Amino acid sequence: MAYLPLAVADHLLWRERAQPLPFRLPPAGPAFLHDAAFLHDDDERTPGGKLKLHTVWISDIHLGTPGCNADLLLDFLKPIQPEPLYLVADIIDGWKLKRGWYWPPRHNDVVRRVLKMAAKGTRVIYIPGNHDEMLRPYAGLAFGGVEIALEAVHTTADGRRLLVCHGDEFDGIVLYHRWLAWAGDVGYELLLKLNRHFNRLRLALGMPYWSISAHIKKKVKNAVAFIGRFEEAVAEAARLRGLDGVICGHIHSAEIREFGGITYMNDGDWVESCTALVEHADGRIELIDWAEHTRAAAARQLAFAV
Repeated sequence: MAYLPLAVADHLLWRERAQPLPFRLPPAGPAFLHDAAFLHDDDERTPGGKLKLHTVWISDIHLGTPGCNADLLLDFLKPIQPEPLYLVADIIDGWKLKRGWYWPPRHNDVVRRVLKMAAKGTRVIYIPGNHDEMLRPYAGLAFGGVEIALEAVHTTADGRRLLVCHGDEFDGIVLYHRWLAWAGDVGYELLLKLNRHFNRLRLALGMPYWSISAHIKKKVKNAVAFIGRFEEAVAEAARLRGLDGVICGHIHSAEIREFGGITYMNDGDWVESCTALVEHADGRIELIDWAEHTRAAAARQLAFAV
């Protein structure tokens, strides 16, 4: 595997003055680091105090779009040090960048955070998807310690073998009707714009982040039916390959469920729900809803202040 040195990769990113956060994070700090429900007996900390996690999966960050919740993602990444970190595609939104350039300093901060994690020993595997498909020809190479792969098979600490893929290969609209996928992406972008204005109003009222777009999607019958068919198709692909389960992204719908003995897991996104999948030292995998725990931390801080 060919590598591009970290110093070279870092200098490909221009340096801009950091801007103030667009919303307030609770001063209580990362919620799950202080919540017994998220800690496990075998979890350790690095000498620097970071929580050592066996594996972390995140996807659908959509850097290059206004909808990306870069601040919440940075808040999640800074206190952890996983052994491997899987970036399960749509990390950079090439579709949106083709329509117009948008790249604020906080998006640079996310890239630098990932490069820093790689430099400190985390194995970072980047699996491109449909929005960052321009990176697929570079599969087998590594840039700044970040490996590019089309898919992966991950073996958990308890011996399960899991397919790791983005999931767009199971989406007929993306595969066969790209114009419809593009039109849907434009409509989705308008929904996310509504979501941003809605959360600015919540911020003005002293309320934490809540995704109205994710709420609407869960209430639309056709969206629910599509998600169900997608989950079944991805789980079946893992079963046909003799694997124990699958981890994917793509549909922005975080989930862990069983399909006939196959464990289907979706790590969600960092545009609407702000979720990740985390594996502990014993192989236990759980879904972290970072937006929910940020809201809970804010509520605890408010209760304490009262």
